[in-house]
Parts: sequence; C-alpha cells; structure tokens
Amino acid sequence: MQAGTPSTFLKRGAIWGFILFELIFFSVAGEILSLSEKAFMDLDNMLLLFKQSAPIGIIAMGMTIIMINGNIDLSVGATFALCAIVLLDSLTWPIFAGLGDWVIPVSWGLALLTGVALGAINGMIVWKTGVDAFIVTLGSMLGYRGLVFMYNGEQPTSHLNWTLVDFAEAQFLGLHTATWFLLAVTLVIWFVMTRTIHGRNAYAIGDNREAAVNAGIRVGPHMVINFMIIGFLAALSAVVFYSESGSVNPNDGELYELWIITAVVLGGTKLTGGAGSVISTFGGVLAIQLLRKGLGHIGADTSTVNLVIGLILIAVLYLDRQLNRKGAEELKT
Repeated sequence: MQAGTPSTFLKRGAIWGFILFELIFFSVAGEILSLSEKAFMDLDNMLLLFKQSAPIGIIAMGMTIIMINGNIDLSVGATFALCAIVLLDSLTWPIFAGLGDWVIPVSWGLALLTGVALGAINGMIVWKTGVDAFIVTLGSMLGYRGLVFMYNGEQPTSHLNWTLVDFAEAQFLGLHTATWFLLAVTLVIWFVMTRTIHGRNAYAIGDNREAAVNAGIRVGPHMVINFMIIGFLAALSAVVFYSESGSVNPNDGELYELWIITAVVLGGTKLTGGAGSVISTFGGVLAIQLLRKGLGHIGADTSTVNLVIGLILIAVLYLDRQLNRKGAEELKT
C-alpha cells in the first residue's frame, strides 16, 4: 500500500487520534463519574501510565516483528512468567551465595537466556516442521505454562532484593526505570526494522514468502532469529517488572498475548504480515493502557475492561479487512 493514501493514514495515523479521543473522553467522564479527586490527565498519573505500559509494551515491540514476518507468538505470557521465576529463584541458589549483589546480573543473564532459548525452540519448530506459528506457539503456551506450575507448584516464587528494588523504582528526568527500558527497546526495534537488512527482509517475507525465498532470503533462520528476539524481550519485560515486584504467581502473564496482539493490530500491523510500524505499535500500547486506566478511573471493573478491549480488537480486525479489500480493488483498476 502506497504511503500517503487514506488507508495508510487510517492504519498508522488514526491511533494517535484515538489516543487524543481517550484523553479527552476520560478527562470529561472522570469529572462526572470518578470517585478519585485526582484529574485523569494529572502529570503523575500520566508518568505512572508510561511505567505501567512497559511490561506489555516491551513484548509488543517483538510481536510487531513477528507479525510483520507473517507469524504470531501466543506463548509470550507463559515465557514472561517462566523467565520471572528463573530470575527470582536464581537469586537464592546456593551456588551464587558468595556473589553478594553481583548475583543480580547473573540472574538477569539467566532469565534473558531462558527467554532466548524458549523463543529459539518456537522458531526451530516452525522452521523445521512447517507447522503454522499459531499452532506451534499455542502448544508452547500450554507447555511453558505447565513448566511454570511444575517449577513451584501453585505457590508464588518470591525474593525481594532491595538493590533491585531501588534500581527499578529509580527515576531519571522524571521517568521511571521501566519507562526508559520501554523507550530504549522501541528505539532499537525501530532502527532494526527501518535501517537494517534484517528489517527489510522481515517485510519482504511477510508480504510474499515465496518471492522472498526466490530472492535468496534465508527465511527459516530469519524467522528463528525473530522468535529469539521476542523471547528475549519477554524475558527483559519480566526482568524489569519483577525486579521491583519481587514475587511471581504461576498465573502471571495470562492474557498478555491478547493485550499485546490487540495493541499491535491497533497500531496498524497486519495479521497476515508484510505491513506494520513500530512507532504505531507504541501508540497502540499507550491506547490500550489508557483504556484500561481510564475505565478503572470511572469505576469499571476488570470484566468490563476485557470486554471493551475484545470489542475493539474485533472492530480493528474488521476495519483492517475492509481497508485491505479496498486496497486490492484499487490495485486492480
């Protein structure tokens, strides 16, 4: 689809209009319905929103690459929880007892390596078997979640390291540590997708896999790398979040994959691959978090929030289909 067309604007530019609408709506509705005395657009409230967007937002950047590539990863929530357990539990392993606070980078490294390994498993299965990524990652979602429960039963894994907590709660230029991680990941993934051969190949493979193979692109290894990237980012998200939280429950990360996919699709990335924008995904993440926070601000419960997000996902997918249909008709004329 050519740049500058109405369809391109609707897919990429409209997300910022939607965010503006949310800000105005919840500010006005909050004055009428909110039980809180604090205004919805209060500066502290907005800074907290960025921080709360980080766990989903960091993984969403990896999901953008995967979906542009023409795949999907449903196992990110389970990967997030499993890497969190590795992070917190390894802080107390006897083998690291003499390291003091130097155990922190070791535990971070183990958690990140776990995420990369889990992503590599997904990618290798998709590549070597030819089974659709939806089916493969649906199976790994169940399998990885099973490992979470096997690791510590149904009990939470907890370890509060105050050095980690101080790092996670620190602020620089008014922004929390988690927000800086989100911004850094967004910048790096944007650079990869817009300024590197790997990024250009991702678009080419998602747009037409057969043509990409004929052009000499090694599609299988390329997809494995992308699954490793999203595994790494799921682990990084866990490292950032649980450095402050200090306790992970076996069910943590459930529904993350749905929120993340909704944010990515809301940002204009096609489920069929070949089109998408990292910056628009960032907007989609903010839009989802604004919606969750805004509905909570006016007194809506969790079930209502999930219902609204589900309806928005259906509406966006329908709009995406209509825009793609119109675009195809324009190309024929």
